[in-house]
Amino acid sequence: MSSNELFESLSEAQAYELTRCAIAIDNAYSDAPELTSDLAAALNANLDIWVALRTLVAREDCLLDENTCKNLTRLADFVADRTFSMAESCSEQAIETLIKGLS
Repeated sequence: MSSNELFESLSEAQAYELTRCAIAIDNAYSDAPELTSDLAAALNANLDIWVALRTLVAREDCLLDENTCKNLTRLADFVADRTFSMAESCSEQAIETLIKGLS
């Protein structure tokens, strides 16, 4: 498998996981519009994916161009900030911002 094929495979897996997390966040919030254990688990899974993405784009051998890496890093920071702020106050607007950004 070439490095491009591997990159495409990883990209597809990341896209799938981000979509899965967006659905889980939406479902958990729809079931109970407060920070429940299901919502916290969905948010944590989403955060884990963004931490992994941030780690991948920070590598010197990343195949993405510099602008894309910077944009993904900023987006990962945004997701982390929003996720941590929801521990204090979980609002519908904050949840929808994450879901729309993920889908």
